[in-house]
Amino acid sequence: MIRAALIAGLGFLYLPLAVLIVGSFNAQRLAGAWGGWSLRWYTAVLHDRAMLDAALLSLQVAAISATLAVLLGGLAGHALARRHVPGRFLFAGLLAAPLVLPDLLIGFAFVLLFVVLGAPRGAATIVIAHATIGMAYVAVVIEAQLAATGTTLEDAARDLGALPLSALLRITVPLAAPALAAGWLLAFTLSLDDLVVASFVSGPGATTLPMVVFSSLRLGATPALAAVAILVLATVIACLGLAAFLRMRR
Repeated sequence: MIRAALIAGLGFLYLPLAVLIVGSFNAQRLAGAWGGWSLRWYTAVLHDRAMLDAALLSLQVAAISATLAVLLGGLAGHALARRHVPGRFLFAGLLAAPLVLPDLLIGFAFVLLFVVLGAPRGAATIVIAHATIGMAYVAVVIEAQLAATGTTLEDAARDLGALPLSALLRITVPLAAPALAAGWLLAFTLSLDDLVVASFVSGPGATTLPMVVFSSLRLGATPALAAVAILVLATVIACLGLAAFLRMRR
């Protein structure tokens, strides 16, 4: 019974992916009709200038926003784990707000902010919005890591004469390195996958890959969109394989 439930659950999760993989090789333009095996849609996607530009913009925005999220979220997580200042619980609550608020509300709030500031919407506003959201996730990860490691090594370094900044860079940052890497990857993934907030804060000439895919999907599912999804899936699998290989070497 348990094995049957496990098989059913895995089938429910991975059967759509199998259908997506097969559909990406469909020679017909319509996804609902099978016309034989073909690689034409992969070729079309790799030569689609708009799709490539959107993918490049998504990668750039995700990398920059994830880096900013790690810097700001790392400082915030360190403050929550190591500092006991007035208003700490209020700060923690405000920092955790993006974790629980709907994307629709967050996107609308950013639109109002940029309108009040008179800031033109584009790639920069997408980076700001994604960095703000990712910062909350990074702060949670960093706070948990620092709370688990404790302050013993930092206290020992300061007892031996290390300055606070030196203890931070030589002790705290190496201890939090796995959490920093995990937070960066999490913020990168959230930015790369975001559609709702990016649709609110983007402007002319700043169209991310999820926005292009969603706009094309309004006209109906096509094998070309399935090919885009499979290319993204293949990239993720390749990155996971590389990470597993490097971990085994270590």
